[in-house]
Amino acid sequence: MHRHACDRGIALPVVLLIAAMMLATSAAWFEQSVAGARNAAGMADHLIALHAADSALSTCARNTVNGSLAGMPGIGGEPVGWKSQTIFESSAVAPFASWPTALSFRAPQCLIEQWQLANRASAQAWLITARGYGRKADSQMWLQLQLVIEGGTIEKHWRRIAARPF
Repeated sequence: MHRHACDRGIALPVVLLIAAMMLATSAAWFEQSVAGARNAAGMADHLIALHAADSALSTCARNTVNGSLAGMPGIGGEPVGWKSQTIFESSAVAPFASWPTALSFRAPQCLIEQWQLANRASAQAWLITARGYGRKADSQMWLQLQLVIEGGTIEKHWRRIAARPF
C-alpha cells in the first residue's frame, strides 16, 4: 500500500486535538468539583448557624416561660427593637454559659421583647429573636418566636427572618 503525500503527518494533529479535548473536559470537571465543594461548605455553615439560632430560641423561650428571663418592656404594637443593631447588641443575651467556638464564629444570642397585644389584654406576650452564627461572621441565621401565654395556654408561632435586619 502506498501512502499519499497528504496523509503523512495527520496523526500528530489528531492526537493533539484529542489531548486538548481531554484537557478541556478535565478542567471543566475540576471547576465543577470546586464549585460543589464551596456549595457544600456554605450549606454546612448555613446549617450550623440555623442550629445555633434554633438552640438559642428554644432555650430563651423556655427561660421566658419559667420566668428566669423577663425581656425588654414593650410598647404598643409589634416590637421592633430587634431591627436595631444598637438595641440588639446592648440587650441581647447569650443563653449558654459556654459555646464551642470551633463550631461557630460566636455564641448565639436572643433578644426578648415584651409585647402588649391590643386585642388580648389578659395575655402575656413576647417576641423572641435569636441570631446564630456559622463559622464566619457573615453566615448568620435569624429566627423569631411569638410567644403568648393566656389562661394557662401557651401559644408559639415560629418564623424565619429571610433578610438580616442590620
